[in-house]
Amino acid sequence: MKIVEVRPELQLILLEFGQAYLWNDAGALTLVDTGVATSGRDLAAAIERLGHRKSDVRHVVLTHFHEDHSGGAAEISGWGDVTVLAHRLEAPVIRGEKPAPSPCFTDEERILHRDLGAHLLPAAPSCRVDRELEDGDMIDFGGGAHVIHTPGHTDGSIAVHLPRFGVLFTGDTVAHVNGQVMPGVFNLDRAELLASFRRLAGVDVQLACVGHGEPLPDAHAALTAAAAALPA
Repeated sequence: MKIVEVRPELQLILLEFGQAYLWNDAGALTLVDTGVATSGRDLAAAIERLGHRKSDVRHVVLTHFHEDHSGGAAEISGWGDVTVLAHRLEAPVIRGEKPAPSPCFTDEERILHRDLGAHLLPAAPSCRVDRELEDGDMIDFGGGAHVIHTPGHTDGSIAVHLPRFGVLFTGDTVAHVNGQVMPGVFNLDRAELLASFRRLAGVDVQLACVGHGEPLPDAHAALTAAAAALPA
C-alpha cells in the first residue's frame, strides 16, 4: 500500500490491486472506491497513517460494481456512521440481489484480463447501498459533488465532479496508462463508453482522478485531445 498526496485535501491510495481516493473535508473523510475485498486493512492503515480514524469516514462513493472498486465497501460500511452511495443501476449488484453482468471482451481485452490476473480477484462481498444516485444528484463532500452518469463500462457507472476544486473522479470510463489517456477497457457497451468519455471531456476540470493510473493534470485539455482522437 502506498499513499500519494494529489493535493492537500486528496490522497491517492495505491492498493494490492487497484486504487482508491480519500478526500478530507476538515476531518470528515470520503472514500471514492474501495479496492478489492481484502483492501480494508490497507485502507485503514492509510487512514491512520494520515492522522485520522476509521470512524472518520463519512461517505463511500462507488463508481461502479466491479470487484476492484467495490470489494472493500462491505467492511468499510461497518466502520461507523458511513453512508454508501452508488448509482441506482449498480445498487442491486452491489447488494447481491442481482448477478453481475460480464464485460463484452474484445479478443485483446480477454488476453489482457487474464494477464492482469483480474479473473483471480476475490468476489466483492454483498454490501448495503444507503443512497441510490442518479445523474445530476449532489453528494455532500468537496464543496458539493455532482454526479455524472457515465454508462458503458457498466450500466450504472458514474463520475463525480467537484466544481469548487476543479476535480473529476472518472471511475473506469477514463484510464491513464504509460502516459496515454484512453477510454477504459472491459466494458459492457463500448459505444456507450465512448459517448460517456466524450461527455467527461466536456467538463471543465483541472484534475482528473482516473480509475486506473496516475491522476491527470491539465485534465480538460488532455481529455479533449483524447476524445478528438476517438473513432467517429
